[in-house]
Amino acid sequence: MQPDLGLGVTEAARRAQILSATIDTIARHGYAKASFERIRAQAGLSSTRIITYHFGTKANLMTALLGTIIHVKDRYTAERAERHPERAGPLRAYIESEVAFLRAHPEAVRALGEIIGNMPGEPVTAALLADLRTGRLTRRLRQGQREGAFGEFTPEVMARTIAHALDGAAAALAEDPDTDIEAYGRELAGFFAKATAA
Repeated sequence: MQPDLGLGVTEAARRAQILSATIDTIARHGYAKASFERIRAQAGLSSTRIITYHFGTKANLMTALLGTIIHVKDRYTAERAERHPERAGPLRAYIESEVAFLRAHPEAVRALGEIIGNMPGEPVTAALLADLRTGRLTRRLRQGQREGAFGEFTPEVMARTIAHALDGAAAALAEDPDTDIEAYGRELAGFFAKATAA
């Protein structure tokens, strides 16, 4: 789940183990109660010193965790986007895969929500979250307009609107775990395909 950081195999495996345990701990107990002791227990480590050795502080651990979740989401959406080489197709694939990600990686989604709600003041985290939420999508929409694949609209407004619609999908799934999330994603993608059409 962790991107390659040029670490040794053992060190990379240990970091991945801690990050995975952190996701599970935050998903189960929330950000505030995700102590190093709880993470240690979840990971089956002998001491919390192993966590501080690899990450130092909780803020550093959360920043690394955020980067890992972004990496996983990017890989997940990229695999689906490859099926739609035209510019409008990737937007549809992006929306559908973002919604599908909610069911495919529920612990990561919950952990991400907890990080967003509890670390807004961290400059690095704030920049990563802003780019994750709307920045990259805004650039994609603007590029599509330059290439003639999209019509006239303000990319920042459209990106924010899509982000809020994705929040709605997450809320719908949280309220009813039996929600047909794939159908939900297709309907949202169809709506925004029409809204952005040239």
